[in-house]
Amino acid sequence: MELATTTIQERLFALPTTAISDATGGHTNVAASIKPLSDHFKIAGQALTVRLPDGENGAVLEAISKAKKGDILVIDAKGNTNRAVAGDFVLSLAKGVGIQGFVVDGVIRDLAAVRELDFPVFSLGTTVAAGNKNGGGVVGGPVSVGGVTVHSGDFIIGDIDGVVVVPQEDVEKIAEAAEAKVAKDEAREQEALANGEESIRDYLAKIVK
Repeated sequence: MELATTTIQERLFALPTTAISDATGGHTNVAASIKPLSDHFKIAGQALTVRLPDGENGAVLEAISKAKKGDILVIDAKGNTNRAVAGDFVLSLAKGVGIQGFVVDGVIRDLAAVRELDFPVFSLGTTVAAGNKNGGGVVGGPVSVGGVTVHSGDFIIGDIDGVVVVPQEDVEKIAEAAEAKVAKDEAREQEALANGEESIRDYLAKIVK
């Protein structure tokens, strides 16, 4: 019987964002101001991008209708912190169709309900005000989120430390490099901490000139 192949998404989900950031050289780290709204939120999957006019949110529903299971909506809301791109009802729709999470250069609202929903959101925070619905917005085009350009299909990895973008064409080599970094770090930790103070001093003697 053939063994199941681990998908690239599963491999990325198993990796910390810190290792992926090291593998990319830190060039595609989303701004640290975009944070998970609960510490345990973790996402790893492909982006479906949304670019919104300032203060608008109508295109979010269009994106939800077009998303595949496991997609992550990456929403360029121009850094607007006054009007929400979504509240608990819209986020429940997204969860209901299998969207994995939101990464928002902007804010959401209904924080308590969103945490109860347990739907991963990475954003600039929350607000009380709803977004406008006057139209406009683009689904699937290039966006800028947290200072990083994102295209639909790029891979997004987020956890308590932040969010990293991996271009679709680089994902295999970045995953391999991040896995190697984790293995190297684990070996280093085992060497340095194996025998308490003695091994720590031996390790420091090797690396401190």
